[in-house]
Amino acid sequence: MKTKTPLSYRNKSVNLLLLGIKDPRPLLCFLAALTMIFVHGCSQENDTVVVDFSKTVAVERPGNRPSGHKFLRVAVGAMISPKETLIYYNQLLDYISDKLGLEVQLVQRKTYSEINELLGKWQIDLAFICSGPYVTGKEKYNFELLVTPQVRGSKFYQSYLIVNKNSLFNKFDDLRGRVFAFTDPESNSGKLVPAYWLSQMGETSESFFEKTIYTYGHDNSIMAVSKSLVDGAAVDSLIWEFYNNKNPVFTSRTRIIKKSEPYGIPPLVASRYLSQELKDRIRLMFLTLHKEDEGRRILDGLMIDRFIEPQEEWYNSIRQIIQRIATIEKSADALKKF
Repeated sequence: MKTKTPLSYRNKSVNLLLLGIKDPRPLLCFLAALTMIFVHGCSQENDTVVVDFSKTVAVERPGNRPSGHKFLRVAVGAMISPKETLIYYNQLLDYISDKLGLEVQLVQRKTYSEINELLGKWQIDLAFICSGPYVTGKEKYNFELLVTPQVRGSKFYQSYLIVNKNSLFNKFDDLRGRVFAFTDPESNSGKLVPAYWLSQMGETSESFFEKTIYTYGHDNSIMAVSKSLVDGAAVDSLIWEFYNNKNPVFTSRTRIIKKSEPYGIPPLVASRYLSQELKDRIRLMFLTLHKEDEGRRILDGLMIDRFIEPQEEWYNSIRQIIQRIATIEKSADALKKF
């Protein structure tokens, strides 16, 4: 049994007004869940706790498509900006509706895997998905890469390893035996990259950390680190940089102690069942979005320069990470049999 580090931050309060959160209920649920984890879960060793946000948003699940009804179902499974910018995504969907002459319905899900499954079943047509689920789901669900955003002149992003500004942690190994926050089991920047770093050290999350949790949101992970609710987290550089430019209340209380190599930015994909003619129209609309006044305004709100045509090779480094982790896990399973 590992020696437990006293969690002096269990009873810290959070001033939601200072955080600029219009609706504090999701964060209140998050904080309550974390409190339960630390109070009741610290007697368990090396277990991964899932923070369930499924009850914070009521979303109707899509059913079968009504015959003769022309509409697009669009999922925002991964946003390159914080959840507060959902208003701009809604405006983007309204823009798509006007340009294509189709009703557009927004679909939200808690996990990336749920979005992939809905794409495969043609219960959604388009989705903004994380780069990790794009790589893992492309072969299985055969969805099509349409466009990717360009942010600050770049088509790539990184994983940031962050800790509290006032902590004594300066490198990844300093987090050994500590509490760590992942975002989603299939997130590239929030799970795959730190798992890859651990594999390079001959470690796994179970052997390295005292406890891990899933926050299901990069903004949630940043908040948790800034309030010392967890000791460290791996987050999307785009989300961290967005906050640091727009509302640095969170990020100003964190430090970046490690950055990953660049990876292809989370893309927009289409279901394989969507007609090629409609996919071509959607692709062209996104590629010219920055040329329209309304489109430019929406992009500025999301801190996106423009949408560009992607290349499959941008995601090869993620494939290599997944293969590396799979090989290590296979070897570990083989050793357990002896």
